[in-house]
Amino acid sequence: MEWRNIYRGMLMGASDVVPGVSGGTIAVLLGIYDRLIEAISGVFSREWKKYIGFLIPLGIGVGISIVSLSKLIEYLFEHHEQATLYFFLGLIIGVIPFLLHQANYKENFKGSHMVFLLVFAALVASMAFLETGEPEAWEGSLSTGQMIALFFSGWMASMAMILPGISGSFLLLLVGVYETAIQAISQLQIGRIALIGAGVAVGLLISSKAIRYLFKRFPSHTYATVIGLVIGSVFVVFPGFPGDLILCLITFIGGLLVAYLLGKVEY
Repeated sequence: MEWRNIYRGMLMGASDVVPGVSGGTIAVLLGIYDRLIEAISGVFSREWKKYIGFLIPLGIGVGISIVSLSKLIEYLFEHHEQATLYFFLGLIIGVIPFLLHQANYKENFKGSHMVFLLVFAALVASMAFLETGEPEAWEGSLSTGQMIALFFSGWMASMAMILPGISGSFLLLLVGVYETAIQAISQLQIGRIALIGAGVAVGLLISSKAIRYLFKRFPSHTYATVIGLVIGSVFVVFPGFPGDLILCLITFIGGLLVAYLLGKVEY
C-alpha cells in the first residue's frame, strides 16, 4: 500500500468539492496523473492486485477530504470567496509549467498541437459564460427521474474529475444537482450518496480507458489537449478583480507557492 497517497487523495478530494477546480489538475501537479489513469483502467483486469495498493489509500484520502473539508470549503466560500478562488487560481497556473515540461513541448508540439491546445482552452473558458443559477437541494423522497438524474450526474462528474481543467463540481452546478450532492455528503444521506457513487464508478472506469488509449496512441496531442483544458479553467475560476487586493494577492501567491513546492517534492 502506498500510504503516501492518502495526502495526495486529500488534496484531490478538496479540489473536487470546489466548482471550477479539477481533481485531475491536482493529480497532474502531484505527478500521479498517468499512474492514476492506468490504475483505474486496470483495476478490473487480471492484474488488479498491482493497482489496488495505489488506489485504496488514494480513495481513502479523497473520501476523508470530501467529508471533512466540505464544510470548511463551504465556510471559506461563504466568507472569503474571492480569496479562496485566488488561491486555487494560483494552484492551477502553477500546474502549467509542469505540464509543459512533461509534454516536452519545445520538441514535440507542432502547429496541429497548438490548434488542439487553443480549441480546448476556448471550450473550457466558454463555461465561464454559462449561467448556473442557484438551485435548491432536493428535499424528501426522490422520484425515479431524480434517481436516474443523480446516477448520470455522478457519471458525468467523474469523467470531468479525471480530466485536468474540467471540474466535476462545476458540471454538477450546471445541471442543478450540486446543492443536492453537497447536502447528501454533509448529512450522510446514504441512498443519494450510493446513486452518485455508482455513477462516479462507472464513469471513471469508462473514461480512464479512453484517456489511457489516447495517451498511448497520441501522446503529444493528448498533452496539448490537457494543457488547453487547464489553461481554459483559469478563466472559469477567475473571480473578477479583487475587492480585498492584499488578501487575494497573498492567497494567489500562496497557491503558486504550494504548486511549486508540491511539484518540487513530487517530481
